[in-house]
Formats: sequence, C-alpha cells, structure tokens
Amino acid sequence: MQDSRAEAVHRERRAEIDNAAAVATDDEHSLTVREAFRRYPKAVFWAIAMSFTIVMEGYDTILLSSFFAFPPFAKKYGTYHPEIDRYVISGSWQVGLGIASQCGAVIGLAINGYVTEWYGHRMVTIWGLIIMSGLIFISFFAPSVEVLCVGQLLVGIPWGVFSIQGSAYSSEICPLAVRGYLTSFVNICWVLGQLICAGVLQGLVNNSTEWAYRIPFAIQWAWPVPLIIVAFFAPDSPWWLIRRGRADDALKSLKRLSTGLSEEEVQQKVAMMVHTNDFEVAVQTESSYVDCFKGTNLRRTEIACMTLSAQSLPGQALCYSASFFFTQAGLSAGDAYKLNFGSMGVAFVATMISWGLMTFFGRRTLIITGLGLLTIDLLVIGLLDFAKNQETAKWAQAALAIVWLGIYSATLGPQSFALAAEVSATRLRIQTICVARNAYNVVNIINNTIEPYLINPTEANLRGKTALFWFGLAFLTTVWSVFRLPETRGRTYEELDVLFEKRIPAWKFSSTSLDVIAETEMIQSSDKKLAG
Repeated sequence: MQDSRAEAVHRERRAEIDNAAAVATDDEHSLTVREAFRRYPKAVFWAIAMSFTIVMEGYDTILLSSFFAFPPFAKKYGTYHPEIDRYVISGSWQVGLGIASQCGAVIGLAINGYVTEWYGHRMVTIWGLIIMSGLIFISFFAPSVEVLCVGQLLVGIPWGVFSIQGSAYSSEICPLAVRGYLTSFVNICWVLGQLICAGVLQGLVNNSTEWAYRIPFAIQWAWPVPLIIVAFFAPDSPWWLIRRGRADDALKSLKRLSTGLSEEEVQQKVAMMVHTNDFEVAVQTESSYVDCFKGTNLRRTEIACMTLSAQSLPGQALCYSASFFFTQAGLSAGDAYKLNFGSMGVAFVATMISWGLMTFFGRRTLIITGLGLLTIDLLVIGLLDFAKNQETAKWAQAALAIVWLGIYSATLGPQSFALAAEVSATRLRIQTICVARNAYNVVNIINNTIEPYLINPTEANLRGKTALFWFGLAFLTTVWSVFRLPETRGRTYEELDVLFEKRIPAWKFSSTSLDVIAETEMIQSSDKKLAG
C-alpha cells in the first residue's frame, strides 16, 4: 500500500515536470531575439564577458610566430648566417615554437573535460588564469630557444582550457533565440585578439632592442586580473548545476541570468533542464570521455570534431595569414605586414556580417555554403599559378586570399563554433567540445607543419599551386558536410537528443516535427523493453 502511494506521488511529480517542461519548451520556441535580449540581458552580458578569455588566446596563439621576422628576437634565439649576414630562427625551431602551445592545448583540453565537469566553468577559468600568469614568466625570461619552447608548451595548457570555455558557457546560459549569436561571438573575440596582437607588433616593428619582443610577452599579464574578477562574480551554468544534482542552485542561477521572469516561469525553465537531463540519463548518457564514443553520442562527437576541424582543412594554413601572397605580389615585408593587419579588419567586419546572415539562415546552410565558396576560391588561386602573366596573377592571388578570409569569417568560422557547442548531449557538453577542439588542434598542427614544406622555395616550392592541395581537402570536407552536418538552429537540447536517438538524417533535422515530451516517453519505454 505504501509502495503504491509512493509510486502515485512519483507519477504526479513526473507529470508536473513534464507539463512544466512542455510549457518552457514552447516558450523557448516562441521567444523572439528582441524579447530574449529584454528578458535575459544578464545572460547576454555574462556570455560576452566570459568569452573574452578567447581575446587573450587569440592574441597569444599568433604572437610567437609573428616574432620570427623580428631582428632582436632572431638575434636572441636564432643562429647567425654569415652568407646572408643576419640571425635566423631555423626552420625546425620555427615549427617547434609554432606548434608548442598547440601541443600544450591538447593536454589542457584533456584535463578540462574532467575538471570543468567537477568544479564548473567559473572556478576552472579562475584557476586557469592564475596558473597562466605564473607560466608567462618562463617565456618572458627565457634565456634560450629551448626554454622558450618549454614555456610555450606549458602556457598552452591553460590556453587549451580557455579555447572552449566561452562557447560552452554561452551555450548553457543563453536562451534558444540568442544562443547562436553568443556561441559564435567567440570568433569575434578570436579576431579581436589577433587585431590587438598585430597592432602591438606593428608599433614595435622598428624597435631594435630586446623589448621589441619582451613587451608583447608582458602585455599578456594585462588579461588575467580583470578576467578573474569577471569569472568570480559570474553565475554558474544552470545546466551544470542540474547535472550536479543542485536544482535549487540552478533556480537561483537562472534568476540571476534573467529579468522579469515570474517564479513559475523560472521553475518551468528548470523543469525543462531536469527533464532533458533525466532523458539523457535514461538513454544511458554519462559524463565521461568514453561515453562520447558510445551509441548515438559517437555521431554527435564525429559532427563536433569535423565541424571544428573544418576551420583548418579548407586552406586556413595558407590563406588565414596571407603574407606570402602579399610579398609574392611585390610588396615589401613591412607593407605586407600592414596589409595582413588590414585583412584582420576584414575578418572582424565579416564576422559581424555573419550575425546578420544567421538571422535568416541556419548553421548547416551557412557552413555548407561557406565551404563550397572556399573550395572554389582555392581552386582559382591554384589555377592562377599557371597563368602566363604572373605579375597580375600574384595580385589576383593576394586579393583572393583576402576574399577567402572574408568568406571564412562570415560563414564557417563563427558558425562552426556555434554548432559544435550545440550538437552534444548536455551531460557530455564539456567532454565533446574538448574532444572536438583537440581534433582541430591535431589537424592544425599537421597542417601548419606541412604547409611550409609545400610552399617554401627551398622545399616543394609549389607557390600558389599549394592552394590545389587545400582545394582537395576542402572539397572532401564539403561533401562530408552535405551528408553528415545537421541543423541545430531553433532546436532545444532535448529536441536534439530526440532527433539523434531517432537517427534522423542530417538534412531532415530542420523539417522533422516533434512532440518532445511524447517522443522522450516513447524512447524511454522502448529502452526499458529492450533492457527487459
């Protein structure tokens, strides 16, 4: 008798959660962008504020490779070549220094998958910033190129943590209507960091003392203190609190993130999160790296990995920093550097344009279109190397490299961040993004290692024909995206769970209609029968 009464109470409680979750899901779909900004201004603020760690990473990750042409840096860490009467960083050390921080980032991302799930985005960000502040000393005072390489490897570990925190945190605190804008905001932060770095280096390019490279290293200490303060006062992700079994704290966090919501509306939002979490538990989704490769989560991990790797595969190593084409076109190194700085401005404006595009088009549409256009752009760059009038061809190649950057920044760049942050199960959000970002890092390390050998005059000397190699990879990536890339725009996380559990083809994600509460009950019942 007592058991049946307890079961009745449980069913009643379950029905209440289902009804509240259904109301919250309908509200998420009906919420306009303007209304979302009005009702969740604090969520927007904290998403932007926490994403500024990416500004720091964007600055840091291109800093060292930009030093190779600085005479004081080359004199300190390079070797003297009498035949050219100057100091040069050897090719092997350029590769080593160029990928050291990325190798560290691989380690940092692997660690992040564990610590963020235990301690939350805020605390991991705070401690990552503190550790990074100490490790900068190694690079700043490095007496030799070997020590500098170790310093970059170690400081890359916290950079790996920061590389995904902004998009992961934004994806969990923002409502559906503005989720894509805030998860893709990290691309603006990335470009902004590179603009700052380029500006600092441009200001010091004529400095012949050791401070030409020490000052840019020292500027890295300007980031941590304000960012630590931001992270200290930021609210914890309500989704993370639900995963930790802290529903009351999730309620408080959601109140901090919203404005003007009634008590009932806040409780409905929490009920939706609880319902989603319970469904993922029911379909045996746990919070470990191993679970990223089990069942339907394997498909979700594949999509996240390929989506972020797609940033590098279609010629990023060749076109993202187009100094080679500028110098080939006849510009001096100094003028090429200035034009390269201007191309970062193109990237910034194009990323802003992407916000307008995503208002009318979905993630899948923009990514596939972007990949297709980048593929065509690379093909034309490569074919121009066969032109008879090479002087004109070089200028055209330089212009097309800037066009590549504009297309990338308006489509693939920001949208890949958004889709990768949305595609995973909520219980595997951090782990999936860590695996995906590491896939990108590995691809990027390989690409940045082989690119100098393809284009270097003393190696393969393919010049602009190098674009044909990247054209092949871009074409294959585009084909993959057509058949495997789903549309996540306009879908709540529970709806995405259902679509993946039902194994809906990627091209049908946006057109499939769902009664999410009924679908989850049906899937759970089916799983129980199979288990029985």
